[in-house]
Amino acid sequence: LIFIMRLQEFVTVLVRDPRTQKEDSWHSYIDYEIFIHTNSMCFTRKTSCVRRRFREFVWLRQKLQSNAVLIQLPELPSKTPFFNMNNPHHVDHRRQGLQEFLEKILQDALLLSDSRLHLFLQTQLSPEDMEACVSGQTKYSVADAIHKFASLNRRFPIEDEERKKGKNDVNPDSESSSSGLGPSDDSISCGCKASPASEES
Repeated sequence: LIFIMRLQEFVTVLVRDPRTQKEDSWHSYIDYEIFIHTNSMCFTRKTSCVRRRFREFVWLRQKLQSNAVLIQLPELPSKTPFFNMNNPHHVDHRRQGLQEFLEKILQDALLLSDSRLHLFLQTQLSPEDMEACVSGQTKYSVADAIHKFASLNRRFPIEDEERKKGKNDVNPDSESSSSGLGPSDDSISCGCKASPASEES
């Protein structure tokens, strides 16, 4: 007898590690780390980690809804004027709501086919750059953007093991804006890198 085992596909998404970021001397915001681990064929990278702020989630939901008008998308946690970024309960409540939003989104095959979702989850591109990429206005494809981002952020245990086996690491100094993905500074490639301690707002 020949047994053929079909691997069950899974997508694990975690929204975690809220951090306060200074926008300027007067304004601060909180961003969250989005960690993805999957064996799904839908994903270019099987493990990824990026940071996103609330208004980027709002942008994502609007874009997904405009491309899937027959689907009722899950709601984001409500944006309340009483939200206090110094209140751990408020921050964690929003974090939990954002995770639940992504968990529901990732269960829908139609939404999973939207390239914006993958760029949102697996690159640090801005909404404007994601839109340009999806619209074919960039020199790089969606897959190129995801691979490029991953090459700048090799911080996962499996990949660290591969590097120990002799795989050459990417030299970040060799990256330049001529790649079409912009300079490799923290605005492009912050990912899971440790950021300096947040300043008080």
